[in-house]
Amino acid sequence: MLVGLSLAVYAGVTRDTGPAPTAPPTLMYGWEQKFKIEWTVESERGAARLRGYVTSQHGELAEPLRLLVQGVDASGNPQGRWIWSIPGGVNGFQRAYFEIPDLPPGHAYRVSIWDYSLRQS
Repeated sequence: MLVGLSLAVYAGVTRDTGPAPTAPPTLMYGWEQKFKIEWTVESERGAARLRGYVTSQHGELAEPLRLLVQGVDASGNPQGRWIWSIPGGVNGFQRAYFEIPDLPPGHAYRVSIWDYSLRQS
């Protein structure tokens, strides 16, 4: 069952490793007022893994919810981007864990909310 869950979570990634100097940081203006993102990056076997939480500061379920991860070089120029789905989204005033494996090693990363839909309960 754990393997199935891992595969389902991993299947939520979209990769585009080409340069992205004009990529918008989000499709949802003002997401910072509704969500907080906390994350860390770890190196493992020649790759990077991001682990963290998305916390809802809003009272409604956000589902679907996708993150944008951008790799950047030492000058701050984007080197790649990945869109990652949070399975089940995040409930109102709750937090959801995410883990993004197998990212290319990079100087730094940026993480933001790419898009979401709010659902009233």
